[in-house]
Amino acid sequence: MAKVRLEGITRQFGNTTTSVATTTGITDITFTVPDGEFWVLVGPSGCGKSTVLRTIAGLEQATAGALYIGDRLVNQIPARQRDVAMVFQNYALYPHMSVAENLAFGLQMRRVDAKTRQERIETVAKMLAIDHLLDRKPGQLSGGQQQRVALGRAIARQPQVFLLDEPLSNLDAQLRDDTRAELKRLHQQVGITTIYVTHDQVEAMTLADQIVVLDRGHIQQIGAPQTIYAQPANRMIATFLGSPPMNILPATYDGTAFQVAGQSLTCPESLQTRVQPRSGERYDLGIRPEHLQLAADSGDLTVEASIVEPLGREVLVRANLLEVSSLSPVELTFQCRPDQCPRVGDRLSLAIEFDQLFAFDADTGKTLYSL
Repeated sequence: MAKVRLEGITRQFGNTTTSVATTTGITDITFTVPDGEFWVLVGPSGCGKSTVLRTIAGLEQATAGALYIGDRLVNQIPARQRDVAMVFQNYALYPHMSVAENLAFGLQMRRVDAKTRQERIETVAKMLAIDHLLDRKPGQLSGGQQQRVALGRAIARQPQVFLLDEPLSNLDAQLRDDTRAELKRLHQQVGITTIYVTHDQVEAMTLADQIVVLDRGHIQQIGAPQTIYAQPANRMIATFLGSPPMNILPATYDGTAFQVAGQSLTCPESLQTRVQPRSGERYDLGIRPEHLQLAADSGDLTVEASIVEPLGREVLVRANLLEVSSLSPVELTFQCRPDQCPRVGDRLSLAIEFDQLFAFDADTGKTLYSL
């Protein structure tokens, strides 16, 4: 096992030695994954998270910066000599080999003796509950079983670092949930330094010791899942982490209150002290669905229900703020109990938990204060 350290890693695509235009995939990526921890790289499609992972693996060459695995600088070391194991989205199993042969393949390539190979195969197969599948071919396995074989092949190698590139994305919802829990248990057992890439913020929140949020090739924030959720550094992070996502309400301060889609939102003095708004300035106010409540009397905002989604223990309601121009509608989402379930078209009054209200710079998206 080993820590992984990235210092100013940049990856450009194209011919960087000529005048041919280049595309920058990632820029100045800097972080350190301590030995034995589980870190998750998360962000929207195209944000650069897989490029970071492939650069660590040696499948991409860093244009600038330094990459260390343990205390060894590995920039010029080929992938096969970095002692990392990567699990891909498509599992990359050999279809003509049995499960046992797939598990043993990496060990054979490293000329591990037959006795040790057999011991590792049996141990890993039992750990992943695939010991009854050793004689089958990948085509005879379910998606979840194939995923466990791919993980088992990586574990059997006993690498210093695991790299997982969206390994659950091909599974159905229930199997994805089950396998996610299995992955967490597995990491607790083997304790190998793991870097995991996903666009699924639920996977990121539930699996990670630390999350690295990326967007457009840059790191946006690094921190523990709950810290990032509660204290996002900017609007992008606030709306990306959380399901359903945070509501964003464009607002203008008129000197005494925030004007939101023609409605006056009078905020308590404590909020105005934190934001310190200036008259005429635009702000993006953020509030998560769980911090909006149906008000029995007059609330803070008036909305009209547009979509009602019963989810069993709760109801998810999408609503439009009234008096909104048809050219720029403002929609928000909130949760309520099943016995409060409104109907489409109902006019509703909502109360805001102001101590959970965020404010972002309308131009830069930067969070203006911490909760």
